[in-house]
Amino acid sequence: MPTSPRFGPRRLLALATDSLAARAYLGLVALGFAAMFLDPDSPFAMAPMVLTAPLSFLPVFVPVGAGVAGGGAAEVAAAVVFVGWMLLCALANAAALGALLRRPDRIPDRRPDLAPDRRPDLAPDRRPDLAPDRAPVQTPPARPRRALLSAAVDNWPARIYVAVVAAALGTFLYAVLLSPDPGFAGIWPLLAAAPLSFLAAAVSLPAEFGLPWMSTLVFTAGIVLAGLVNAVLIGRLTRRIGGPAARG
Repeated sequence: MPTSPRFGPRRLLALATDSLAARAYLGLVALGFAAMFLDPDSPFAMAPMVLTAPLSFLPVFVPVGAGVAGGGAAEVAAAVVFVGWMLLCALANAAALGALLRRPDRIPDRRPDLAPDRRPDLAPDRRPDLAPDRAPVQTPPARPRRALLSAAVDNWPARIYVAVVAAALGTFLYAVLLSPDPGFAGIWPLLAAAPLSFLAAAVSLPAEFGLPWMSTLVFTAGIVLAGLVNAVLIGRLTRRIGGPAARG
């Protein structure tokens, strides 16, 4: 019985480079790194972190990053760790994009020595043991939209990510609707659902000057959609590199 290939760096690299969209994304990240090194004080210096989100924002919660205090070897080591982490995040995002666009693998029949009545790859009308009236009933395929969205909930990495986004969004809604001082509560869902969450924040800004509750509604809906997109990408990548064992 054929089994899915095990996870490995080569498989991840193949997913990150075997589609035009994934290669274009890596090229865009490379341009972001070039802008960061050529002009560190420009707004484009944040491009690598934004393009490699949401994983790139994890160092925000730990004392490791390009801005670690110190001098000499400590500062160089922090910069190397920061750039290395950005590259790994770019590779993971490109692999997720490649997994989303890649068609399902077709496993060819490797048993040509079997008799025609034992060949599973032959159509029912060409197999002697199956008459037309005994042909197996084929179930209709799942709808593409439903099959795509199922990747956001049928594996543990995507479920954990959805829980993180839900917790961040719940914290934001509690601070805005029930807390007397919301502060900067919106930063948590913004980071958790990045990079598309930045678009949601930009769209919700005009509504803030008219109806404040409309701004909250637009921002919340945008975070939900951005988190759903990221969860689908995580789920598709998990299916590709983990196989059936990754589902639960």
